[in-house]
Amino acid sequence: MDLRAELLKSIWYAFTALDVEKSGKVSKSQLKVLSHNLYTVLCIPHDPVALEEHFRDDDDGPVSSQGYMPYLNKYILDKVEEGAFVKENFDELCWTLTAKKNYKPDRNGNSVVSHQDAFKLWCLFNFLSEDKYPLIMVPDEVEYLLKKICTAMNVELNSCELDDCLSQEPQGQGGLTVWQFLDMVNSGRLLRGIEQEAISMAVEEVYQEVIEDVLKQGYLWKKGQLRRNWSERWFMLKPSALSYYVSEERKEKKGSITLDKHCCVEVLPDRDGKRCMFCVKTSSRTYEMSASDTRQRQEWTLAIQTAIRLQAEGKKSLHKDLKQKRREQREQREQRKAAKEEETQRLKQLQEEKERKLQELELLKEAQRQAEILLQEEEQRRRQQHEEMQRTLEIQLREAEQARASMQAEMVLKEEEAERQRKRIMELEEMQERLQEALQQEVKARHDEESVRYAQARLLAEEEEKLKQLMKLKEEQEEYIIKTQLEKQVLKQEMENKNKCLEEAQKQLEEVRVNRQRVDQDVMAAQRKLRQASTNVKHWNVQMNRLMHPIEPGDKRTNMSGGGFAGYPPLMCRRDSSLKLRQKVEDKGSDPMRESSKENMSNGGSSSPLPSSDADTMATEPSNQ
Repeated sequence: MDLRAELLKSIWYAFTALDVEKSGKVSKSQLKVLSHNLYTVLCIPHDPVALEEHFRDDDDGPVSSQGYMPYLNKYILDKVEEGAFVKENFDELCWTLTAKKNYKPDRNGNSVVSHQDAFKLWCLFNFLSEDKYPLIMVPDEVEYLLKKICTAMNVELNSCELDDCLSQEPQGQGGLTVWQFLDMVNSGRLLRGIEQEAISMAVEEVYQEVIEDVLKQGYLWKKGQLRRNWSERWFMLKPSALSYYVSEERKEKKGSITLDKHCCVEVLPDRDGKRCMFCVKTSSRTYEMSASDTRQRQEWTLAIQTAIRLQAEGKKSLHKDLKQKRREQREQREQRKAAKEEETQRLKQLQEEKERKLQELELLKEAQRQAEILLQEEEQRRRQQHEEMQRTLEIQLREAEQARASMQAEMVLKEEEAERQRKRIMELEEMQERLQEALQQEVKARHDEESVRYAQARLLAEEEEKLKQLMKLKEEQEEYIIKTQLEKQVLKQEMENKNKCLEEAQKQLEEVRVNRQRVDQDVMAAQRKLRQASTNVKHWNVQMNRLMHPIEPGDKRTNMSGGGFAGYPPLMCRRDSSLKLRQKVEDKGSDPMRESSKENMSNGGSSSPLPSSDADTMATEPSNQ
């Protein structure tokens, strides 16, 4: 990437920052101020005449980026000389313009990176971004930059977290914008738990390595040329020179070792009380140095060898070369992927073509099999037709022979039939004569038939008269049937009423039966009481007889029938007879009640049974008599 492309990236951010309405155009007054500031930071002599001439006030409307590019190329970029200006000041100018509009850190001061670190990350983004507008950084370069920062802090990048962040970010045109990148870093998801000072030191180290082309820096012991004493110096290695300072602030530069393809670095044995020694040999002088340990010596020797190799290859920046290699690798990877996809597509097409040809071959084989089957069927059909025709001809021949024999037999039969016909003709002639006679008789019979027809017509008239009478009788019969049906309906209604009465009588009969059972129970209770009373009466009669006829000495006791004494009426006997008579009367009274209930059942409940009080009266009357 040459100087012009690097400058254009920063200027593009400044131009888009001035485009407030996002219409792709910037006002002329703003472009004048921008151009004037670019003259200043790029250390280019001002050309106010060209500036005023290009941005005349009589031009219409604002200027687009395409309209500004001719002036930018002719009056600014073509006059830029590498090394004549401080690129960091130029980048700060463009960053200041674009950060005011687009960079939005956390207002509470919780941002992971400071404003200065954000500027350095912006510079790193511009360096690693693709050479197309709008500027984006592909995910591979984002991962490379974050790994460099984490390596400077001696921590490991969480690749899963990075993939998660990249998947959540809306990647336009296959990458991240610088503002998306800064928001992702400030979110703290990738650098969680790391102090801001450590992050700032890591960003500074990566910035110096990538932007300022510092391959390595650190303290080394250097042996003087004149006094041959050892002094500790801060060394900073770039592809073109190895500079050394009094301290790491780099305020006082003590010297510089120019590197070219003729230089070399060698490891020296320990001596003069110094260890881990090595030397850098140039065409004019040899510089002896000592590192703090073997690892530092190895790192310094490798870094110096890398710088010498870059000089030999004519390259000015290590990371530009690495970036180009990574881009070529990505392009090769994409080409391989595209070639692989193309090969896969071609193989798929070949497979489909092969499958199609196999299907066609199967179809051809199937068609050939079908044709063979059809040919066999056609041959079989022709053979069957030939055999069928042969059998048909044989049958027809047999039928012809049979027909000839049958015709001969038929000729004999026809001759016999002709003889019979002749006899029949003679019989018919005789029959004709008889028929003529019969015809005459028939004519006579016709005359008789006409007279019979007259008699039949008279009979038909009489029958019609009788039919009318029958129709009248039929109408009367239908009326009688209708009347009978009406009477039947009335009788049916009466039967229904009687059935209802019968049901009511049955209910009353049930009530009578219940009353009778209750009365029977009362009678049985009275009989029990009566028997008890009779027993008591007998007992008292005996006692009374004993009291009324005292026994005297020498009297004989006489047994009375019925349990009584002589001279007294048999009271208990009469009582028993009255009880028997009453029971007979009750039995006679119950029989008429049964007969009356049966009569009520037969009469449909027309008569009601006697009430229970009447029955009791009838049962007690004979006893009173």
